[in-house]
Amino acid sequence: MSKENQLEKPSDEDRARATPENLAKMWKYVRHFAEKSGTHLHPHPEITEFLVIGLARHIDELGRPLCPCNFYPDKVEEARSSTWICACDEMQRYKYCHCLLFVTEEGLPITEYLPKDHEGRDIYGVVNDPTPDKGRALGRLEEKQGRHLEKRKAS
Repeated sequence: MSKENQLEKPSDEDRARATPENLAKMWKYVRHFAEKSGTHLHPHPEITEFLVIGLARHIDELGRPLCPCNFYPDKVEEARSSTWICACDEMQRYKYCHCLLFVTEEGLPITEYLPKDHEGRDIYGVVNDPTPDKGRALGRLEEKQGRHLEKRKAS
């Protein structure tokens, strides 16, 4: 990889933005969730580490692993809503991770289950799920019950 194409690696200063306990907790979680959902962590470890740091930092600040890839007018209220708590609604429903934390082995987000007008389909096209027997717990339950379900809000 040429110098201009190299990714910046997280520094010790970046890592210090979250407590070691929550970093360890999030590393354990993302590894387990990737296996459980039939996905892979991003093939560039720098991307995965920055995302894990962001999730751990949000646990420190908000008590919950709020997705670090969005802008929130009110992070506290967003953390209560649960929509963007990792694994977010899109991941639970469609097996789509807009952060690119949970992806195919090639580093692409799974878009097969997304609504046809979703921006993920526009950007990546249809990326088939290599492990359709894993993941999508909320999506499978919705299909079984024939209705839209909401994750519980935090109190």
